[in-house]
Amino acid sequence: MRKSVLLFTLIVVFLVVGSFTDRYSDALSIEGTWELESFYNYDGENVLDTIEKSDGYRQVKMYSKEKIMWTRYVPEDPNGRFGYGSYKVSDGSLIEVIEYGDDEMMKALDTMRNFTFELILKKDSFSQITVDEEGNRTFSENYKRID
Repeated sequence: MRKSVLLFTLIVVFLVVGSFTDRYSDALSIEGTWELESFYNYDGENVLDTIEKSDGYRQVKMYSKEKIMWTRYVPEDPNGRFGYGSYKVSDGSLIEVIEYGDDEMMKALDTMRNFTFELILKKDSFSQITVDEEGNRTFSENYKRID
């Protein structure tokens, strides 16, 4: 009898712990690997048009717990592009702080290292939206999860 109660208790504990694990895994997270699907142009608030990426163009972002790395390939450009740094997601914003990258990125880093976007995050997609000084949406990159 005592063994049965102990076995029953262990089963209940495992089921309860398992239910918490399932809930946690359903939480939205930007961690993972993402590929650019399209761009949006905005009129300040609403999407004006969608621009699909051109043939052969590929841009991938990889987010770990605290770090980001992105790479871009454009068929017409023999030099690849990449950047590496840290990021933070907070209150509907994505803040990327790029530490180093390819030659063009390093030139750009002389003027700007912090990139702040409005973030719309879903389970398998996200949009990083650029806003102007007045808070109007201007442009976005739209990604799908690939890992």
